[in-house]
Amino acid sequence: MGFLYRKLVRRILFNFNPELMHDAAIRSARVFQRLPPLTSLISLLARAKDLPVTVAGIKFKNPVGLAAGFDKNCEAARFLAGLGFGHLELGTVTLRPQPGNPKPRVFRVRESKGIINRMGFNNVGAWEAARSLEGLLPLPIPVGISLGKNADCSIEDAPRNYLEALKILYPYGNYFAVNVSSPNTLQLRRLHEAQRLRQLIEPLLAFAAGQREVKPFFVKVTPDLDATGMESVIEMAAELGFGLITTNTTVKRETVPQHWRSYEGGLSGLPLKDVSNSVLGRVAELGRGRFPIIGSGGIFDGPAALEKLTLGADLVQVYSGLVYEGPFLVKEILKYLERSNWRSRSLPV
Repeated sequence: MGFLYRKLVRRILFNFNPELMHDAAIRSARVFQRLPPLTSLISLLARAKDLPVTVAGIKFKNPVGLAAGFDKNCEAARFLAGLGFGHLELGTVTLRPQPGNPKPRVFRVRESKGIINRMGFNNVGAWEAARSLEGLLPLPIPVGISLGKNADCSIEDAPRNYLEALKILYPYGNYFAVNVSSPNTLQLRRLHEAQRLRQLIEPLLAFAAGQREVKPFFVKVTPDLDATGMESVIEMAAELGFGLITTNTTVKRETVPQHWRSYEGGLSGLPLKDVSNSVLGRVAELGRGRFPIIGSGGIFDGPAALEKLTLGADLVQVYSGLVYEGPFLVKEILKYLERSNWRSRSLPV
């Protein structure tokens, strides 16, 4: 199936605007998920042997998830759950709806199997996302919800902005990802600064601690953070008890041809693989198993997924790989992990 996608379907799709094609895929998924016989057939085609893992107290049927950014409005989760994923991370969702940055804002770096995007958290807002999820849940796999800051919200008001979004979406997520690392929202990455990150994350953790069900949190980090900054985040994760997602996209361009280096936005896909793996290895080394880690960035096949798991990731996520390798990528990865006799290390809450 993957061969057919790469040799035929991808060639057709890549003749069209990437954001247009992505929106068409989401609209199609929304239609398909209302047709049980079709979704059952797709689930059958995508099925692979379960490789169960428990991370942060949550049971996953396998370690391969969907990264945030694919289903920004939490509207296609029922269909996506049938593609073999062990979890879905939906969003990024902001408190209020916003259109994102001006178009064009997504570019395929075909020669490097990369994607540059400067979307800017375009989404329908927390209330609309919650209404969508209410009609789609429960799903047979865990759901994470990625939270972001509204573009018109100041850095000083960011903690309240995130917290209000969390209050709306809390009933619908099994875990929550705090996105402070997208390069496409002005000043967002300043929330990586130790004091600002503490002021942001502590109210979220406190709110969760007061609920009937205490749910885990992950902070998604940038690969562009310096060593001192990364060490601060790692120690805070161990102290406060949240996990890390390594990594978001990069603003660096050393791994792509010269003519792409003037394009603003975050670079993902295969060019991100080595830098994200470097960060992952460092986080795992310094973290010493004190918190869970999700590895993301440049996973296009089974060996790349296994490499991240070997470096210390407890779960992995894909996104750009789906664009280049097709919707049955998860099945291909899981079959490779099975052949490799991969075994998880389950982490406590």
